[in-house]
Amino acid sequence: MDKYQYILGCLLGTAAGDAVGLSREGLSRGRARRMYGEAPLAPKLAMGVGFYSDDTEHTQMTARALALSRLDPEQFAKELAGQLKRWLLTVPAGVGLATLRACFKLLVGYGPSYSGVFSAGNGPAMRSAIIGVVAESDKQLEDLVWQCTRITHTDPKAYEGALLVAHAARIRANGETVSPIEFIEGVVERAIGEELREHLHQLLICLHRKNSPQEFADAQGWKRGISGYMNQSLPAALYCWARYPNDFRKCVESAVLLGGDADTVGAIAGAISGANLGHEQIPEQWLDRIALWPRDRHWHSELAHSLQRCDGNVPRMRWLATIPRNLLFAAIVIAVGTRRLLPPY
Repeated sequence: MDKYQYILGCLLGTAAGDAVGLSREGLSRGRARRMYGEAPLAPKLAMGVGFYSDDTEHTQMTARALALSRLDPEQFAKELAGQLKRWLLTVPAGVGLATLRACFKLLVGYGPSYSGVFSAGNGPAMRSAIIGVVAESDKQLEDLVWQCTRITHTDPKAYEGALLVAHAARIRANGETVSPIEFIEGVVERAIGEELREHLHQLLICLHRKNSPQEFADAQGWKRGISGYMNQSLPAALYCWARYPNDFRKCVESAVLLGGDADTVGAIAGAISGANLGHEQIPEQWLDRIALWPRDRHWHSELAHSLQRCDGNVPRMRWLATIPRNLLFAAIVIAVGTRRLLPPY
């Protein structure tokens, strides 16, 4: 099966969701709306230009590691570990604490089987959708997601959440026609974690009532915003995808407008939606406004072709060019953070 459109949809969907949410990252729902307004939204961090963060870079590295390893789980872990070490040396901004600690452990010599830290952060979920799109079987998917998760996070909640993202992202690429609601109904009783299972039950109730994503979040007690905890980020992203399964823009906008960890929730929702709808459903005006350099749309297209062929021939990450990009990005983030000290509150 030709999966190119779904692979590219997952890659660019992650970048679009990440970039749209980045300006609101860390703000409560109300403060974000007072500062940046309501929908329609656009990727816009500084001077009308959008940037992607570590969420997108992790998906890029995961995709490259998958192609280089030809989907062999053990080799995949080694390839991803090598890229995470190089990535840390490019001075990335806004890295989650668990991911940062794990990458430092890799850098000082820990292997990928021992580098993870006990955390249920949403880092693994933000990079596992691409695994779902390209995996050739459920067993291979589970093995690859396990390797991808434990390299940074060892809490079982992190693995279960990442696994659910991967399965949601593979529906269309796997030739299935189930709706998001049918998919969630099929997995809810298999959820191991009681907390996640309860959120999924509530998710289905709210979906059948046609509640908005904000109403769902309010019902879970997440009125100020969605945290970086897996059992908040994942249900929130899944709800937005299931509520707007055929509308990429609405899916991402609704995820971002929930507030809190807006870029990661937007990236997860965008990855799942893009993986199921294909890259042509991602708004061109959004992609045109994102500063993708040094890995532009052509680079993403080459990477998607590499994953489709799975021949190990992948585009370079351009690590040296990433350093000045990250320094500029860090300066912009500091400026945006300083601006947040001023009204409106």
